[in-house]
Formats: sequence, C-alpha cells, structure tokens
Amino acid sequence: MREMILKAVANPPKILWGPFLPTLVNLALQFPLMFMSIGVFDVNPIIFLATIVGVHVGIVLYGAKEPHISTMIQAYGQTHRVSRNLYKVKGNKFEP
Repeated sequence: MREMILKAVANPPKILWGPFLPTLVNLALQFPLMFMSIGVFDVNPIIFLATIVGVHVGIVLYGAKEPHISTMIQAYGQTHRVSRNLYKVKGNKFEP
C-alpha cells in the first residue's frame, strides 16, 4: 500500500504529457468555443486547432517545471474560502 501512495505523489496524472486539470480545462473551454464559432460565424477551425496546440504546448512546458500544478489548483480551491468572523478583527479568523 505504501508503494501506491508514493507512486501517486511522485507521478501525478497526466493527459497528453500535460498536467491533468489544466489540460482538461484547456480542452473543455476551447472545443465548445471552436464548434460554436464554426456553427455561428463559419470560422476556419485551423485557427482554433493552432490555439489548442499552442496552449497545450505551454501547459506541457509549465507542467515539466511544476508537475503538481493540478494538486495545487485543487488545494487552493478547497482552502480559499471566505470565513465569517464572529468578532470584529482584521483578516480571517477560522472560528466556528
């Protein structure tokens, strides 16, 4: 069991050589935008394919530098919550 945990920490999941979450966000935003633009404005899809590949290359390069960017994004989303303070103080005080 210890090996599985170490392997998951050492090798974060990747899609097409890029970090999991940024790659999915890139594809989830650009593909619908591409199909809507083709249908509504009759735009050439090669422009969108070039931007998808260009952004993905940037994500792959950044993922090589920081392989745990998906985990960092998920952790930021879970911890960046605005709390309601019970007492008048400056900043966030995590009180029940």
